[in-house]
Amino acid sequence: MWKTAVMLGICATGFGVFLCSSPSELSVPVLPDTNWGPNSGRESISTEIRPFKVDVPASVIDDLKYRLAHRRPYVPPLEDEAWNYGISSKYLDTVLDYWKDKYNWTERQAVLNKYPQFVTNIQGLDIHFYHVKPTNLPNEKKLKVLPLLMLHGWPGSVVEFQKIIPMLRKPWPNQNFVFEIIAPSLPGYGFSQAAVRAGMGGAQIAVVFKNLMHRLGFEKFYVQGGDWGSLIGANMAALYPDKVTGLHLNMCTSSTLKTLFWTILGSYFPSLIGVTNENYSMYLPASTVLSTLIEETGYFHLQATKPDTIGAALTSSPDALAAYLLEKFSTWTNVEYRRRDDGGILEKFTLDELLDNIMVYWVTNSITTSARLYAETMSSAYRSLKIEQLPVKVPTACAAFPNELLVQTKSLLKDRYPNMIQYNVMPRGGHFAAFEEPRLLADDVYSFVKRTEELGRKPNSEL
Repeated sequence: MWKTAVMLGICATGFGVFLCSSPSELSVPVLPDTNWGPNSGRESISTEIRPFKVDVPASVIDDLKYRLAHRRPYVPPLEDEAWNYGISSKYLDTVLDYWKDKYNWTERQAVLNKYPQFVTNIQGLDIHFYHVKPTNLPNEKKLKVLPLLMLHGWPGSVVEFQKIIPMLRKPWPNQNFVFEIIAPSLPGYGFSQAAVRAGMGGAQIAVVFKNLMHRLGFEKFYVQGGDWGSLIGANMAALYPDKVTGLHLNMCTSSTLKTLFWTILGSYFPSLIGVTNENYSMYLPASTVLSTLIEETGYFHLQATKPDTIGAALTSSPDALAAYLLEKFSTWTNVEYRRRDDGGILEKFTLDELLDNIMVYWVTNSITTSARLYAETMSSAYRSLKIEQLPVKVPTACAAFPNELLVQTKSLLKDRYPNMIQYNVMPRGGHFAAFEEPRLLADDVYSFVKRTEELGRKPNSEL
């Protein structure tokens, strides 16, 4: 009886809160074009778009191999615990020996240079990006070329898009459009320069990428993103709805008060939030979801409070960096992989692909600056802007991958994304969608864009 009373009390309180607050009532802030670079802003900054190639000096690779060869021995893992305590040091040795003896950086660097890359200065920072135009266009059929901004997250990089780019740049049967892909490295990640002063959170990066697209001549464009790319993409759509034609996300989240209320209520009455017997384990029980989040987000608290401390620990040790990042590619792909001796990391990736991503962080010395994004976006100054509470009114799609750490139902997302025109539960896959399941994600992007383009051609009376 007391449990029912508590639940009803929570519901009554939440009902009052969400009735008194609505994202649509929030005003959209005008964020300045802050200069985040090392100059004062008074000097003239070039607007040139410069070709770029990954070209790491041999001395950097020699130093890396020396560090790998002279690493300290690790404490053995506990018996029969696989990756439950974190990465297995036994399997980590296997990876590091491969990195030292068999991983061929010359060949892998060529893979990273397969698609055209550029750098241009936006708001004082040199921003790196792939710019890949469509190929093999048929002469007999005129196709619309649509710009698509693709945004990665942490602990990923532009390496995540290597397999999906060729799927999106070529024409598909029964489609009258194809994509021109712009895939930047987030500021402070990989080959993009990092801010030299505090304050660059997810919304400020949205300003940078809006200006990047303007520099490239795109006044309207589609956005696709996961992890930080999801947050930044949603911020772009909320701040600049006249710029974003459509938003496709593979990590869809809503943290409004109304969403919180319905989440609590839905944990008692699942059908109210669209949970059925067939999909129950994807969304509930709340205790399991919360337990998994607590187990998997210790890094988040650390990086949101002391990013430079963990950055210093990882900067001088390639084996520490590999351990820290590889663990995420295990459990974020499928939390059950932690029960396996190899962490399941070769189920969806090759060692070369995983090491390519680690190399991007290592050769650019960007692990510290990448971690700072958590602190900037969790700061009180940033949270006071309430950017993530703004409604996203542009056409939106959510690809819900079943092994994502947190998946919300379509009804829970509608408060943040009132114009969600596509919500698909994918048959498999986890957090790193473009990296794990590029074909599934590409199919979903094409489906969403086709629907958005068709809606755009209808008269207003038919919408």
